[in-house]
Amino acid sequence: MTKGLSLFEKRRRRNRTALKARSGGKPRLSVHRSGKHIYAQVIDDAAGRTVASASTLANHEGKTANAEAATAVGTRVAQAAVAAGVTKVVFDRGGFLFHGRVKALAEAARAAGLEF
Repeated sequence: MTKGLSLFEKRRRRNRTALKARSGGKPRLSVHRSGKHIYAQVIDDAAGRTVASASTLANHEGKTANAEAATAVGTRVAQAAVAAGVTKVVFDRGGFLFHGRVKALAEAARAAGLEF
């Protein structure tokens, strides 16, 4: 039985703590990836609601676990957030490293109009 937190949980806590300190009341773009899918949502923590969300579960053709699918999700979530009136967010990568699918999603969201 392990006693401490996993490295993933340590990264997640460290990232969230730093993110809350520098957010300045901006919503956060939260990313989760699994072996088969990637999910993104813009969360307004002050109001306690999700402003926009997108994932590879719906409206996606082809493979769902690659950088191309993550780019599509990043574009869709950014378009939905801009339509809801949110243009500035902080990026919450959770405990995931910033490369591969997470990086592709972030770059697509920036290109589609989100600032972070």
